[in-house]
Amino acid sequence: MAFQKIRKAVFPAAGLGTRFLPATKAIPKEMLCLVDKPLIQYGVEEAVAAGCTEIIIVTSRGKSTMEDHFDKSPELEATLAAKNKTALLEVARSVSKLAKVTFTRQPEPLGLGHAVLMAREIVGDEPFAVLLPDDIVDAATPCMKQMVEAFHETQSTILGSEVVEGDAIQNYGCLDCNPDPHNPRLLAVKHLVEKPRPAEAPSQNAIIGRYILTPRIFEMIEGITPGAGGELQLTDAIKALLEHEKVYGYSYEGKRHDAGDKQGFLRATVELGLKHPALGPDLRAWLKAQSF
Repeated sequence: MAFQKIRKAVFPAAGLGTRFLPATKAIPKEMLCLVDKPLIQYGVEEAVAAGCTEIIIVTSRGKSTMEDHFDKSPELEATLAAKNKTALLEVARSVSKLAKVTFTRQPEPLGLGHAVLMAREIVGDEPFAVLLPDDIVDAATPCMKQMVEAFHETQSTILGSEVVEGDAIQNYGCLDCNPDPHNPRLLAVKHLVEKPRPAEAPSQNAIIGRYILTPRIFEMIEGITPGAGGELQLTDAIKALLEHEKVYGYSYEGKRHDAGDKQGFLRATVELGLKHPALGPDLRAWLKAQSF
């Protein structure tokens, strides 16, 4: 098999964002501002840093602001240029220059597997990355870049993974796996268990919102049985893939922020705000001065 690279990244972004209501009544959850840029931009920048040149965003009705965000804005750019605000002009232009961004729709909310399937025609017959915008990974080397380097070694499906403590494993897909003898960050997957009871979990290795998938996954998604609500679960498709190909977990370096609910979003805002080179010092000083 010829050596393959990861050129395309899929972002499932068709959900309703109900956990953030009322903020998401008119604004897509993926466009909520985390410090100084929308959630989805963090993931797009991570994918670009990993070598992806084409971004595929799976959307639904009412998500057009994401298209506007990654498009050029001639009116804004002209205004900033006229006022000689060159730094802000470069910020505005840089977003539309990140990568080629393509949008496709998921007509019904039929699960993560179904959302990935909606990108099949654009992805074609090549391996690709999937990033869930809710998961923000703060890492010296971007998480997806770490995984792409592992893919270059294995040429196999890779699932981002982290060790979670105690009963938290019941909230995640869980890997039944063994460390690779040549690379301790690689985990050879034997089986997947979706949201196991803590006492029955085969490990504490949870699957997080980063995947590199081979194109056979589309065939697997089409072949699985829909679950509750008629949804096609990506985990079920990966289980089916295990019968045909090797699958690895990857224990990445970095800290993940679960920005998928209000509490996690607030914590991510504080932690990333403190690390922001321009905003961090003043924010830290203000926090220290408070008597909460």
